Amino acid sequence: MNVRLYVWQRATAALIVPLLLVHLAVIFYASRKGLSAADILARTRGSVTWALYYGVFVAAICVHASIGVRTVLAEWTPLPARAVNPAAILFGVLLAMLGFRAVIAVVLP
Repeated sequence: MNVRLYVWQRATAALIVPLLLVHLAVIFYASRKGLSAADILARTRGSVTWALYYGVFVAAICVHASIGVRTVLAEWTPLPARAVNPAAILFGVLLAMLGFRAVIAVVLP
């Protein structure tokens, strides 16, 4: 792995950790309060804050995961070197599409 990818993966990991902790805290809070899915969606609909929060979360995870997948493909599969980057990029784009679709579903009114 080159240094640039290494730095990007470590930077996104540093960003993901606090975002994940807040995400888990919100899940814990919602489950302790007995909130239903409808209650949660009522609180997140139309919220720019939640859209930005989960948008950053999804973006960081997509970059982090695609770099990790690239490393696994390069080191553990028989894929030719020229196919590793496109496969990792495709994985990241598909993950982003799914993630941002979920964010849109949660926050759009």
